[in-house]
Amino acid sequence: MNIKNIGFIGAGNMATSLISGLIASGHSSQHIWIADVNQGSLQALADSLQVNIASSNTALVDAVDVVVLAVKPQVLGVVAREVAGAIQHNNALVVSIAAGITQKSLGQWLGDGVAIVRCMPNTPALVLTGATALHANTNVSNVQRDLAENILRAVGLALWVEHESELDAVTAISGSGPAYYFLLMEAMEKTALELGLNEAQARLLIQQTALGAAKIALESNESPEQLRRRVTSPGGTTAAALDCFEQGGFTQLVTHALHAARDRSVAMSIELGAL
Repeated sequence: MNIKNIGFIGAGNMATSLISGLIASGHSSQHIWIADVNQGSLQALADSLQVNIASSNTALVDAVDVVVLAVKPQVLGVVAREVAGAIQHNNALVVSIAAGITQKSLGQWLGDGVAIVRCMPNTPALVLTGATALHANTNVSNVQRDLAENILRAVGLALWVEHESELDAVTAISGSGPAYYFLLMEAMEKTALELGLNEAQARLLIQQTALGAAKIALESNESPEQLRRRVTSPGGTTAAALDCFEQGGFTQLVTHALHAARDRSVAMSIELGAL
């Protein structure tokens, strides 16, 4: 693939992570452009990563092949309308990482015929272990699909979904997912203190246990159910804890929670698309 110029409108944490990942994977900083209303954040990012600063959003679009929209969903409509003409003129690929903004809304703001890839990354992208799902509209070429995937792979796993509506499920599973694990870790830490461990001991043990469990799951071909059974001895301590979880309706509670997250994602898409 030829070297492409990539522009980021928005210089926040996610944009910083993507840019850092691109540079770490070999993409030259001289082919990366950034624009942001916060001049302090813009200059700090340019200084630390040696990327180019665009004088305006439209100037950025004029200089690049790919435009990554990395602004808050609440202002994306304004930004998209501002750069619509330049994107149409340049035939630039648009990659949106704004949660809740559908391709239909983006298409209304940007105009007909624009190649759009909508992505749902999650916060572990900040430490280059993200999980991102992508969906392309019919205007996206195979080359552009590869380019969008390469950008998101710079911060972790990237996979395509067949239907855009699946991104609402992705939001519920991986987009919001880190918070679910943090909640479990929080509850475990609180109880560990009650059981006599100090905070430093509890936190380190819980963090390492979470890391170890994830590593086993990633490196195994077995399902989570099989892995759980493998480490659960009948009548043992693990079985006692898991029985308590199930008696408390753990599986049903998780199901309700994920459906609630998915439903809220659908509702937010409607609300944000009207802005």
